[in-house]
Amino acid sequence: MQHPHPAHRPDTARHTDPDPIAYEKEVYRRGLRYQRPPFTFKPLEWEPLAAERMSADARGYVLGCAGTGETARKNRGAFERWSIVPRRLGLGGEGDGEGEGEGEEEGKGIFPDVNVEILGGKIPCPIACAPVGVQKIMNPDGEVAAAAAAARERVPFIMSTASSTSIEDVARASDAGAGGEGAGAERWFQLYWPAREHDDITVSMLGRAKKAGFSVLVVTLDTYILGWRPSDMDNGYNPFLRSDQVGVAIGLTDPVFRAHFKQKHGREVEDEMGAAAAEWTRTIFPGTGHTLEDVEFLRAHWDGPIVLKGIQSADDARQIAESGLVDGIVVSNHGGRQADGGMSSLGALPRIVEAVSAANNSQDNGKGRRRKVDVLFDSGIRTGADIAKALALGAKMCLVGRPYVYGLVLGGEEGVAHVLRSLLGDLELTLHLSGIESAAPEHLNRNVLVKEEELF
Repeated sequence: MQHPHPAHRPDTARHTDPDPIAYEKEVYRRGLRYQRPPFTFKPLEWEPLAAERMSADARGYVLGCAGTGETARKNRGAFERWSIVPRRLGLGGEGDGEGEGEGEEEGKGIFPDVNVEILGGKIPCPIACAPVGVQKIMNPDGEVAAAAAAARERVPFIMSTASSTSIEDVARASDAGAGGEGAGAERWFQLYWPAREHDDITVSMLGRAKKAGFSVLVVTLDTYILGWRPSDMDNGYNPFLRSDQVGVAIGLTDPVFRAHFKQKHGREVEDEMGAAAAEWTRTIFPGTGHTLEDVEFLRAHWDGPIVLKGIQSADDARQIAESGLVDGIVVSNHGGRQADGGMSSLGALPRIVEAVSAANNSQDNGKGRRRKVDVLFDSGIRTGADIAKALALGAKMCLVGRPYVYGLVLGGEEGVAHVLRSLLGDLELTLHLSGIESAAPEHLNRNVLVKEEELF
């Protein structure tokens, strides 16, 4: 391990890995009693079903994209340009894996190992719940339900600065989902980074997150101001400006921000909720970005892994990796929600992986051993095959956003758990039926893919 990690980093090795394949088998067993599952397993139907349940404002916010949606469409289309080449000779494992036995250990050793080593730790699956804000507009239980479900399934939950629930309440829900405090819930904190004039507020948020057991800091770089989103504008809806805690709960519960607000306005946050919401929104979306030099400030106030999210340029990725300041980057275009006309995130991934790999392997010019940067992927994931392709192109982990949000809309905590289990089960069977032994790079890499256009 190249860098220290907080003492509160959960010991996930103490817990049994989840078994999404067993979920599939239980569905079929219940089917023998004429019982049907409460949620569909068709991943492309989650969105339209969720859309029917949401208000017009929430639907526009969740499904909406920047501009015409070109970037978002490219994100999805990019996955079909790559195809998995299955191998068959002796790689199917022993047993047919169907209808054998009733125990929880059924299938162990047969199906691919999807554990991943990332950011100095070992995670039982190669996905995490992407940071998504304002979750109470999707379901009244919001982030509490999503965090609990993720902990149950042992999927890292990344809490957004724009959450509708406080840092401390999300941490409690995460612990409860994992079986109690100290039970090994992996949770990360995403930062919408205030301007440097508000460094004291940034430090306050980081301190609260560390105290609450968040182990990784994910810093979003592409949302220093909200993008041009026609769906939201058609509805005249910005969830961050309402006189409630939707999207601004972290700020309205932050002692430093509250003190600033009282000093400036002479009143408590509760007395001027609309003004407080607007001021917090201006604080976390300041209109200007940050530099690598600014990251040194975060490093001084966060002793765990730091990940920069929103990278699309290979040159940016190289500079970040060479800086030695961070431990990971997320190749992401915010799901096409921030800027229209951009490249697909999957299309950007191979060049970024190559640039980071070169930087990781380069000499440090006598400055000492440099942090190795892990590459994570985000934007467009909908299926297990999507996850497999992104991992094969060099990502260590994939962030899943809209799909788990659709699960939240459709069924709260159980809906989120269903989506996560479904994606992982789909991934495991996709790898197994393609003759791929594990999610590790020595098995799942560029050699298992072909560009579909090259086949004709």
